[in-house]
Amino acid sequence: MAQPETSKPTPPLWQDGWYRFARRLESPNFGPRPAGVKPALIVIHAISLPPGDYGSGQVQRLFTNQLDWDAHDYFRSIRGLKVSAHFFITRDGQLWQFVSCNDRAWHAGESSFRGKDNCNDFSVGIELEGLEGLFFEQAQYDSLSSLSASLLQAYPIHHVAGHEHIAPGRKQDPGAGFNWAMLRRALGLGPASFPADTADSAPE
Repeated sequence: MAQPETSKPTPPLWQDGWYRFARRLESPNFGPRPAGVKPALIVIHAISLPPGDYGSGQVQRLFTNQLDWDAHDYFRSIRGLKVSAHFFITRDGQLWQFVSCNDRAWHAGESSFRGKDNCNDFSVGIELEGLEGLFFEQAQYDSLSSLSASLLQAYPIHHVAGHEHIAPGRKQDPGAGFNWAMLRRALGLGPASFPADTADSAPE
């Protein structure tokens, strides 16, 4: 008599801060969060290397300290930079993860949010492949929305901001091309969870 097939259990969405639907590529550029601190903020960035060049794989190389500094004139201007983000979303919506969300990625730099400095300590950094001020692809919003919704369920996150909001005057990303209204609708969060200047804002 044939034995009934047993289905394998579905793996959890999160395991030790790693997201099941992200392509994992570990960065050495991270550290522990302060004792007892969990993510409370999502920070959205924009990045492309060299600026405006998409799909080159250079962002992944930067975050893993594999970038050839002599491969492009722009790279020489950032020679030796050691940074990372928790996530990177390519133009076609592919999701990469470099650092566990339980750890502190090096994405925000000098920063402050609601009177608290050092946003790396209490945030998750998500980089969108693009240029500050320009538009992003629907596939990126789809991946960002799904990831952010899962983060809200897994961690005590109550706020979402751009790099420009936590480092005003120093950073301008993601910029005017980012559709904050779309993200707000997708997550079902109220205006208090977003910076005031993003209320109902959508690119023309």
